[in-house]
Amino acid sequence: MASIESVTLDVADPTAANRFYTAAFGLEAQIRLRASEAPTAGFRGFTLALTVSQPATVNSLIDAALDSGATQLKPAAKSLWGYGGVVQAPDGTIWKVATSAKKDAGPATRQIDEIVLLLGVADVAASKRFYVDQGLAVAKSFGRMYAEFAAGSSPVKLALYRRRALAKDVGVSPDGTGSHRIVIGGDAGPFTDPDGFAWEAASLAPTP
Repeated sequence: MASIESVTLDVADPTAANRFYTAAFGLEAQIRLRASEAPTAGFRGFTLALTVSQPATVNSLIDAALDSGATQLKPAAKSLWGYGGVVQAPDGTIWKVATSAKKDAGPATRQIDEIVLLLGVADVAASKRFYVDQGLAVAKSFGRMYAEFAAGSSPVKLALYRRRALAKDVGVSPDGTGSHRIVIGGDAGPFTDPDGFAWEAASLAPTP
C-alpha cells in the first residue's frame, strides 16, 4: 500500500521556518523544509491539520504558534464536531489544530496524535480515482465531498476536500495562483496529481 513518507514545505527562509515549527508544534522531525522563491499568491490549495486529544492541547499549540509569529485565521472555538482553530505560519502555510473532544480530560500537553495533509481539489471523485491508481487505499469516502486514505505506518495521513470548501473551513478566499509550495514524498511517486500537487520518490526527498 502506497503512503506518504515525508512532507516538504518550500519556504523563503528554512532556518526561520525550522525555528517556528520547533517552537510552535514540535515538528522538527515530521516536516521538512527547503529554500524556494517560487511565486505564490493567495490560497495554496492545501492545509495541514494536527489532531490532538482535548481542547486544552488545542489551545496550548495555537498559543505557542501565535507566540512564535503565526497569524490567527480562526480563533479556537467549539463546533458540532469538536473544538479547533486555524493559524497561518510565517512562511504562509495554513495549519488547523483540532480535537473531537469537547471537554478536557487532564492538563494540556503538546502531544500530537495525527498529522493530516488536506488537499483542496477541483473534483474529489476524480482525484480519489487518480490516487487509487497510484496505489493508495481509501479509508473513508463521502461521495464528491471528502476522501481519506489509509496512512499505514506513515506519520502523515492524506485527505481530499473540495478546494472551495477547504478554503471556507480555514477562513480564507479560495483564490490563489502560483506554486503550491509543497512537495509530497512517498513510495508512490514521482508524479503530479490532477490539481498540480507534486510527489517525489521518498529517497529523493531532502533530509530534515
